[in-house]
Amino acid sequence: MNPKRFVRLRRALSRRQPDLTVLMDQVNKSHNFSAILRNCDAAGVLEVHVVPPADGLDLHHGTSAGTKKWIGINRYPGVADAIAEVKEQGLCVVAAHPSTNSVDFRDVDYTKPTAILMGAELHGVSEEGLSHADQHIMVPMLGMVHSLNVSVATALILFEAARQRTEAGLYDSSRLDPEEFERRLFEWAYPSIASSRKSEGRAYPALSESGEIIPDW
Repeated sequence: MNPKRFVRLRRALSRRQPDLTVLMDQVNKSHNFSAILRNCDAAGVLEVHVVPPADGLDLHHGTSAGTKKWIGINRYPGVADAIAEVKEQGLCVVAAHPSTNSVDFRDVDYTKPTAILMGAELHGVSEEGLSHADQHIMVPMLGMVHSLNVSVATALILFEAARQRTEAGLYDSSRLDPEEFERRLFEWAYPSIASSRKSEGRAYPALSESGEIIPDW
């Protein structure tokens, strides 16, 4: 492990936000799905929640830039299940949808635990998803088109959340449980060894300050 890379991994993980996430409600284009993952990595999202379309969904590797390695992906059979899970974690669900009671996306307090619900390119968030959301938000449009590409809209909302959280100091130090932090750091630094150890039911070895594995004699 290159020490400089290890420092970069540790720094990125220390900025991950366990209470900011994106919930994708049947986003049906692989390049949009992959671009949203890339946006999430850039904004410090720890994990995302996905309700795949009926015909499935795969990463578009050219767009994702390898972000699947850094973002946890949780899949669900239906949007109600996904929303129930994030609400169980204490997150407020804000759905990106231009309904009559939608508010400007910049008027939401994203320093609170938040799940951003995004829908498919053509149809948007499903009616079921909208009915379970706590709030609806929208990106104001000044031209003739009704909405932005879903990955672009997600980026705008995430970076507004990141702006607010930066001002609140939420990126200044790790917000993960120390044991979870060390576990994820090892999985980021040594994915093959982590996979092998996990399949064998063995604990991960400790790491030195420079990222070297300390043998567990």
